[in-house]
Amino acid sequence: MARLCGSGAVVLGVGVLLAACGGEGGKTTPGQMAQSEAAGGKVALTGAGSTFDAPVFTRWFQEYAQSHPVQINYQSIGSGAGIRQFTEGTVDFGASDAPMTDEQLAKVPGAMNLPVILGSVAITYNLPGLQQPIRLTGDVLADIFLGKIKKWNDPRLAALNPGVALPDKDILVVHRSDGSGTSYVFTDYLSTVSPAWKAGPGKGTAVAWPTGLGGKGSEGVTGQVKQTEGAIGYVEQSYAMQNQLPTASVRNRAGAFVQPTIEATTAAAAQANQQLQQHPDFRLSIVDAPGAEAYPIAAWSYLLARSHMDDCPKAKALSDAFRWSLAQGDEPAKRLGYAPLPQPVKERVTAKLQGMTCGPGNTPVSG
Repeated sequence: MARLCGSGAVVLGVGVLLAACGGEGGKTTPGQMAQSEAAGGKVALTGAGSTFDAPVFTRWFQEYAQSHPVQINYQSIGSGAGIRQFTEGTVDFGASDAPMTDEQLAKVPGAMNLPVILGSVAITYNLPGLQQPIRLTGDVLADIFLGKIKKWNDPRLAALNPGVALPDKDILVVHRSDGSGTSYVFTDYLSTVSPAWKAGPGKGTAVAWPTGLGGKGSEGVTGQVKQTEGAIGYVEQSYAMQNQLPTASVRNRAGAFVQPTIEATTAAAAQANQQLQQHPDFRLSIVDAPGAEAYPIAAWSYLLARSHMDDCPKAKALSDAFRWSLAQGDEPAKRLGYAPLPQPVKERVTAKLQGMTCGPGNTPVSG
């Protein structure tokens, strides 16, 4: 059963839960050790961050809570806010589609960026009457979001979509208004494929958008696109699926036009394990990945966790919950449009979770 606990929060499990709406992530203050165990002996964990992760986290945590004594409250507030709350220690874990920067990591000794799921940023639009997905390239997509391409029947769009009756209608760009890991992935891609975008807005969880309307969260962007004919926006594939929005086919590095499917997202991460030899902290972009089947705007989303937590019940519960999710959560994730991590990457992340310690004696959580 789920009940709301603050804006955007879902508390999973049953019973009265007071600690799940507050608490300090890696710290233990007087009385907090007792608060880490909720009513009925259940451990209470709090997390915040990525809207990208919210659907799959909700499913994972619901299933996990059915057979484990833990209640997990995850607040879908955006990656930027999730990093901030994790850094401030007001949550036990964070989630972000953008890895923490060196500067941010310096503020949280022992912080880990651990991939837990793969997803795609889908380009969605509202063009009633079209019978097939529109085709886009990276440079055209960048020029749309730069405000240089203003009409749906622009010659460059028409050239990519022969035989498609594109309307003589203004394009309304919709982007995130909040700090967002989805924006980070999207602008990382645009910066990779478009020199004009890289020299202009660049990449980040929040950028100075040259044009368009802002929507708060993936829900806000989805709502704006759904209700506005001629709109175009970017959302996680799961949100596009749930809201039955059309998604564009985007040309990848190999020249193929690819939909943001689970298989195409998986293909984007096919070579990641080898690259992680040079990126042991997992901060590795997989946008514009090689391979004829790879969707070019793919990314993994990160669990933000501390390698050491003062509260041992919470540390063990956090490690156990996400190790279970990596081992048992593939099928629920696929049903929501997410792609599981490649097995070698799962093994690397699982080892990091098993290596967590807790308490004054640095007790191993997996001991």
